[in-house]
Order: sequence, then structure tokens, then C-alpha cells
Amino acid sequence: MTDQPLPPFEILGHKVAEPRRQLETFPTPAGVTRVVLESDEVTSLCPVTGQPDYEAIRIEFVPGPFCLESKSLKLYFWSFRNEGHFCEALSALVAEDVAAVLSPLWIKVTVSQKPRGGITITAETERSFRPESAKISKT
Repeated sequence: MTDQPLPPFEILGHKVAEPRRQLETFPTPAGVTRVVLESDEVTSLCPVTGQPDYEAIRIEFVPGPFCLESKSLKLYFWSFRNEGHFCEALSALVAEDVAAVLSPLWIKVTVSQKPRGGITITAETERSFRPESAKISKT
């Protein structure tokens, strides 16, 4: 457990029955060097046809001061259900939103759109917020 006080959560520990774009964080515990969050239950709409798209999203990051609270992430993913996004744009949007609340040293978001019309699309957005001289161990 961290020796820093936890922030007041608006989502965690509360009944929330609707999607939200609010991501909650908590202080990074000492010694945590990499965090991976994955979901294969994300849905959005094709921005042209309105047909449903089903995605798996993987968020990997080297934490800065904060980690991401998972219930808020689940509700964040739910918020895409009735929105139109190309797979590539969704990857960039999630990376931007998560990086904005976490201030990570490095982040990579991978969105894999399940096949529609026989084609699977995978898009990655990666950003580094530290000097190039600092190497990141990729597994």
C-alpha cells in the first residue's frame, strides 16, 4: 500500500450506472515499474455506416505519479458504445485521455478491432514523455 493518502473517489465505491469519460487515479505505489490494463469488451460504432465494432484495448504504461483506477476505466470504455470512431482514432484518443490524467513516463495503447468483412485492424499509439536516453524495456 502507498504511504500517500488516497484521493476521494467519485466512482470507486459508489453506484454508477451510466458511462462516464471521467478517469480516476491513485498515487503510484513504490516499486511499480509497469502497468498493463486490458479489456476485450469494448464496443463502438463505425463512423460511416453506424454498424457496431467490437474492440480489445490494451493500455501499457510506465507510471509517473499516478496509476489508473480500473472501475473508472470500465465506465470510460462503455462511453464509446454509441459513438463513431475509426480503430486508429480510438487508439489515439484513449492514449491522449489516459496520458492526460496519469502523466506517465511512457504509454502505448493498442486497439484490436475484431473482424468485420474478414478484416482485423490493429492500431497502436505510443508516446514517451522522458528523454530518449532512458530506455524502455518492451516485453
